[in-house]
Amino acid sequence: MKANGFQFYYLCFLLFLCFSSALSLGNFIGEEGEDIYRSQFPDGFLFGTSTSSYQIEGAYLEDGKRLNNWDFFNHRKGNIDGDNGDVADDHYHRYLEDIEILHSLGANSYRFSLSWARILPRGRFGGVNPTGVSFYNKILDNLLLKGIEPFVTINHHDFPQELEERYGSWLSPLMQKDFVYFAETCFTSFGDRVKYWITINEPNLFALKAYMTGSYPPAHCSEPFGNCPVGNSDVEPLIVMHNMILAHAKAVKLYRDNFQKNQGGFMGIVVTATMYEPLTENEVDLEATNRALAFFVAWALDPLVFGDYPSEMRHYHGKELPSFSAEEKEYVKGSIDFIGLNHYSTSYAKDCLYSSCPSGGDRAIQGFAYTTGERNGVLIGDLTGMANFFVVPRGMEEIVNYVKDRYHNKPMYVLENGYSPPRKQEVQVQEVMNDVKRIEFHKAYLASLARSIRDGADVRGYFVWTLMDSYEWVEGYNITFGLYYIDRKTLERTPKQSAL
Repeated sequence: MKANGFQFYYLCFLLFLCFSSALSLGNFIGEEGEDIYRSQFPDGFLFGTSTSSYQIEGAYLEDGKRLNNWDFFNHRKGNIDGDNGDVADDHYHRYLEDIEILHSLGANSYRFSLSWARILPRGRFGGVNPTGVSFYNKILDNLLLKGIEPFVTINHHDFPQELEERYGSWLSPLMQKDFVYFAETCFTSFGDRVKYWITINEPNLFALKAYMTGSYPPAHCSEPFGNCPVGNSDVEPLIVMHNMILAHAKAVKLYRDNFQKNQGGFMGIVVTATMYEPLTENEVDLEATNRALAFFVAWALDPLVFGDYPSEMRHYHGKELPSFSAEEKEYVKGSIDFIGLNHYSTSYAKDCLYSSCPSGGDRAIQGFAYTTGERNGVLIGDLTGMANFFVVPRGMEEIVNYVKDRYHNKPMYVLENGYSPPRKQEVQVQEVMNDVKRIEFHKAYLASLARSIRDGADVRGYFVWTLMDSYEWVEGYNITFGLYYIDRKTLERTPKQSAL
């Protein structure tokens, strides 16, 4: 499409929006026609978008950055159809344009992550890269000039490849030391302007993707979950999660002891928070649903609030589940000021302890539950571009209430929620831009979130995934969550209807 075609198309959009107040943040029409007003969210509520460094930055070996685990993984022949994050959205060179775009949306907050290999190219085995630090200083300064609150993720799936080659990264306790060193570098360099810190993004998802199914680097797995050269899908995810929890807790202790008094920030973690509902009314499926939530969501959060893993996991895993020493429990317990939730979808859960399940559904690491989006031939919600992601707006209210009840209504932020349309072989640009389904998705999920807030949930922010179409990990560029369309040849940013 030519440039003048885009201009005409978006003039039409703007005229349409002038006559459609329902599309403004001030007055959304939510699920079942429910009106959603800004006033239904608390004063100071953060509305923003989320991104991550590897998915948008590019410049993969520029200005002192060295290879990270995803660079290495994607450059191996056969990974991800030739797609990689070498260029991505070129945010490294276009960050000022992207911050201007963010400001134009009216967002009052922005969640982004720091590239470990850009700041510490060799981890603690080399020096700090001043050019990498300068890049993030410029982002922070320009966000604050626009009145946008930075919400900073220290680690979002990527780390220096050297740490994998030296000692096996998260399979080794040595990774805790490297993570704390990286966190301290970030607090020292950026903490005077950052009030909201996330230590690790989705440790529960990363542990399963990288060490159970082997779809993320370093690609460890065993049968029946995958056919990897190395790995143990029943044990390694437990070890990796344990090291991530201890790394998080040690970094938080460091911050509270040495930085929090002067910097005044808050520390949290963010988990993938899929909601589960029982496949049938049978008691065993209800119990399987509770196990699925405990073995996935509470696996990461229980230790940080209560000081130990869920009792449901202790019962079934026994000695396979690592233990915290008395000293570790002291700093692990209570090591979050807020809980971050990345919520996209809801699935059904079926019992596998007392009834038969498809292969792979009866393993302890999954809570002896089989999860599915289908019941009696009917899907739980509309399909999206991601397998096992269904549009189920009620799930937002349900997962928030689950976390509220289990963790005594600790402050929460929904740090990712987004929609990608189902994949098609041939998609016209106009169809991508006219993303009515994305608009409907966010209206409905915001309505569900507003209900949970009315019922007393202490939710303080909502972040759209994502600002612009980006590299979606093993899905490459085939999945499009963005409010902005990225032309893969020119990297031009163009607002979709949802952005306008």
